Amino acid sequence: MNVRTLTLLLSAMVGLAVLPVPARAQALGDAEDSSGTAASVTPVLPDLTYSRPTEKTRLRNYFFDAFGPYPIVFSALAAGINQADKTPPEWKQGAAGYGKRFGSDFGIATVTTTTRYALSRALREDALYYRCSCKGVFPRLGHAVISSFTARHGNDGHSAFSFPAVVAPYVGTMTAVYGWYPDRYGARDAFRMGNYSLLGYIGSNVALEFFYSGPHSLLGRMHLNNGHGAPDPDSKP
Repeated sequence: MNVRTLTLLLSAMVGLAVLPVPARAQALGDAEDSSGTAASVTPVLPDLTYSRPTEKTRLRNYFFDAFGPYPIVFSALAAGINQADKTPPEWKQGAAGYGKRFGSDFGIATVTTTTRYALSRALREDALYYRCSCKGVFPRLGHAVISSFTARHGNDGHSAFSFPAVVAPYVGTMTAVYGWYPDRYGARDAFRMGNYSLLGYIGSNVALEFFYSGPHSLLGRMHLNNGHGAPDPDSKP
């Protein structure tokens, strides 16, 4: 499981590193200097611009995250790794075994994504990822990691702890363990697998933060953008 986990995580980060997202994170306004008299300089607070994504944007991102080309490709890779590791051994080898593993990995990803979006909608959270307006590797890395456990709330878009982001990976693996995995698997296995899913989610946010290539890249023009990103503030819904 450790080899499988590390391989999947690295594959996900490398894959997302070369994939574009459909839109940039909504930018935070720069602080404007007050160019008054030299004797009186009053600092101006940043103009924080935030608008909640539309229902169309949320639905588009959900369907892309849950049923788009990337969950299919990553599920196929995960199934291949599981096939090589003979995990779980009860599913044996061959095309039938690979089919079960692919269906399992794709099912886990679908349940995880659906849970995160559904709970976020119920709790009125903004589930999209917003890239950091800060500079430097470590501040941006910290932002990506923290954003994996937080979400935008309210009309002002302030960040707060996100229950859906934390619980969704474990709902996906619990569903697999008690829905279609062999009987010998239990809650402990589901929790361990959920940890791996959560690490993968953090890795995808890190990739979104550092490797964004814009909506006008080749894959973007082919409509293969990764939908897990905030809407472009310059675009119209």
